Amino acid sequence: MIRILLAEDDRVMREYLTRALERSGYAVSAVDRGTAAVPLLETEPFDLLLTDIVMPEMDGIELAQRAGVIAPDLRVMFITGFAAVTLKAGNAVPQARVLSKPFHLRDLVLEVDRMFEMERVSGG
Repeated sequence: MIRILLAEDDRVMREYLTRALERSGYAVSAVDRGTAAVPLLETEPFDLLLTDIVMPEMDGIELAQRAGVIAPDLRVMFITGFAAVTLKAGNAVPQARVLSKPFHLRDLVLEVDRMFEMERVSGG
């Protein structure tokens, strides 16, 4: 099963995204800030880091950069409601995908599905 680490400081959004992804067959571990995600990255294997960019303590870009050191094969997808930080995220973590808020849950799940299409088809 594909494992997703979700870092989102907005509780309602975090719960909403977790439910949608779990219903689509993903295993989700959700945290409310980047600093809570780092220990999980250090101790558990994940396939995708799905992170808000603007969060207190450690933003999503810094989290993604730390994650890249801890787990170089980890895929990254940013979610943000701020257009200005989208460009910054793209420059800082060029291989990451960026999904701008507001988005429909179906769009999020489709993007995640696309990222793992080959693994799901091959059963890996």
